Formats: sequence, C-alpha cells, structure tokens
Amino acid sequence: MNIASALIREARFVSYDRVFLGWLLVVFLFAAAAIGSGLAETQHQNETIQHLVEADQRDRASEYSKQGDWGSAAYYSFHFTYDPPSDFAYAAMGQRDAVPWKHRLRMLALEGQIYEHDAGNPELALIGRFDFAFFVSFVVPLVLIFLLHDTQASERVAGRFDLLVATTGTDGFLWWTRVFLRSGGIIVATILPLIFAGSLNDTSFSTLISAIGYVIVYLVFWTIVCIWFSSWRRSAPVILSALIGVWVLLGTIVPAGGRVFIDRIVPVPSGSEILLTQREAVNDAWDLPVETTMTAFFERHAEWKGYTKTGDGFDWAWFYAFQQVGDQETERLSVAYSKGRRERDRLAGLLSLASPPALLERSLQRLAQTDSAASLVYETEVRQFHLALRKFYYPRLFREEPFNVETFTKLPQFSPAS
Repeated sequence: MNIASALIREARFVSYDRVFLGWLLVVFLFAAAAIGSGLAETQHQNETIQHLVEADQRDRASEYSKQGDWGSAAYYSFHFTYDPPSDFAYAAMGQRDAVPWKHRLRMLALEGQIYEHDAGNPELALIGRFDFAFFVSFVVPLVLIFLLHDTQASERVAGRFDLLVATTGTDGFLWWTRVFLRSGGIIVATILPLIFAGSLNDTSFSTLISAIGYVIVYLVFWTIVCIWFSSWRRSAPVILSALIGVWVLLGTIVPAGGRVFIDRIVPVPSGSEILLTQREAVNDAWDLPVETTMTAFFERHAEWKGYTKTGDGFDWAWFYAFQQVGDQETERLSVAYSKGRRERDRLAGLLSLASPPALLERSLQRLAQTDSAASLVYETEVRQFHLALRKFYYPRLFREEPFNVETFTKLPQFSPAS
C-alpha cells in the first residue's frame, strides 16, 4: 500500500473526528490561558519591582535628609532587594509562589528579615499555580490517554479491525499513523501558545527551543505508552483504567511518596525557627553586659577590638554589634537550612527520573530560573548585599566619623545577577 496515500486517508479521517477536534481546541485554549496567566503575573512582578525601586530610592534619600548621625540613618533607611522574573518565567512560576523574591532590608540582624515575606494566597498555596509547566506535565497526558486508549479497541468493537489490517497490509502501520496524527495535533496545539508568548516576551531562542524539545519528547513518551496499552486485546475501559493508573503512579504517587521520604531522611530547620532564635538572641542582648556582646562581635570583626563603649547611655556601634551577634547565634541553623534545601532538591532531582511529569516540570522551572537553585542564588545575593551594607556602616560607626549626607553616594546598591 502506498504510504503517502495512507497518510492522506488517515489525515482526512482525523480531520472529520469531532471528538479529536474538540480536544484539540480545549488543549489550545487551556495552554493559552496558562501562558496568559503566567505573562500577566510576570508583568505584575516587573511592574511591582520597578515601582518599588523608584520608591526605595526616593524614600531613602528623604530619610537621610532627616537624620544627623550614621546609626539613625542606618536604622531608619530601607534597602530594596529583588529577584526579577526571567524571560521564560511565565511558563513555569515554580518557587516564586512559595519563597520570597523581594525584601526590604535594614541594617538590623539579617536572619530576622530574610525569612519574612508577604502573606500569599492560601488557596494558591494549597493547590499550586495553574501554569504552563503544570498543564503540560499533568493535564495534557490525560488528554492523550482519553484520545488514544481505544484506538484499536474501538475498531474491534465495531468489527472493522481485521478488515483494516487486511487493507493496510500491516498490523502496526495503521495504528502508529492514526495515533501520531492525533498526538501530533495535540503537541502542536500545546506548543503554539508557547511559541507566540516566547516571541512576545523576547524569550531567549535557546531557552525556547529547549522547552519545546522537552515538551515534544515528553508527549511522545506518553504517546508510546498509550500505543503499547492500546494494543492489548482488552476492552477500552480496562485499557483506560490501566493508563490512568500509570498516570496516577508516575504523576502523583511517586512524587508525593518520594517527597515524604526525602523530608524524613533530610531534616531541615524551619525559617520560623531561625527567625525566632535570632529575635530571642537580639532581645536578650539588651540585658547582657556590653563586654559579652562585644567579645562575641570581635570574634568576627577583630579589626574593631580597639573600640570601647563610652558612657552609660545608648550607643549605635554596640546596637549594631549585637544585631550582628544575633545573626551569629543563628548561623548554625541558617547553614543547616540552606544545606538541607540543596540536598532535598538534589534528591528530588534524582527521584524525578522515576516520574516523567515531575522531571518535565523541574526541567521547565530550571529553564525559567524559578527552581529551588535559583531561589538559593537570590538568597545568597541578599546576604552579600547585607554584608556590603555592614562594611559601609561599621567604619563610620566605630570610628565615629562626622555625619555627611554626601557620603551616601558610596552606599552599596543592590543589583541582581540575573
């Protein structure tokens, strides 16, 4: 039988299939909705960042003009730090819904600030965001299952199976052709909104091509799974139940069970525990002898050992010293928290090899720079910036330099690496 004519015949047959056309439209609309939602969210985040950057500079300049000493200027001024969404974040919001991507920092103890963030939407925290990564990882495979599970079973029920095999002259060519025409249509309907959004958002060509490649490979995987199950000489409901069972196993049981296992074997202190420990250390410092605080401070900043607190009144240098000591008290917990998150993420990456839906979602989040690794990079940038602030203020506080507003032109400015 001529292959070209067979393809044309099957394509014509598929084009008349209203059920398939209906699912095609549904996939396209939902993919577009997921992409549109992501674009709206990233635009909102960018606008928020732009607004806060301008307000931050304006408010700090105003605050400096009101102060007359370095300690007050440091205490009352805020510094805005942020992690802007990447040019592909609209497709996979990832950790940006769960961890902070902006802070307003002061020269106070850092641990009490870095783990604070805006209260999120509780419903969003419960069910997660319906973004493109979630849609293509968990929803589109279900569409393929519903479309392809009865490819052969329906023909057996209709009594056309043997006739079709005899007509095509091969048992496999017809089914592979029919399945991949449907699957190809679903793939095209899925990636078209992604391509359009990529051109609209100036997404890096390499990132967009990689994402499209991941999606195609993933959906081809599910197509092959559907073909294998549909070749069973079983009724359509039995095949459908088996395929949904595979989907539940790979998309739900393996990731959820793995997460519980990983959380058990890699204990991680909570951010709230770190915050509480740091605040207790800072509050207790008010009642401790000055020498106790300064001795702990000099362990990290020996260059200021010549400093001695003068008088019995309040002293800004001592105040910021015990803020620093508060961070030192929680350093062990903070390091354990970061290391634990990295180890959990590493193990989750290994686990995802047994769960294609989780693997695709992680791959898209990595491309979008919204994964756990990206959030840890931003946290490191915040810590480095806060350290730079301390290096700016400490010499002026401990040397008791005359206050000069013009000196703030040398103040460190936060600049994200991404």
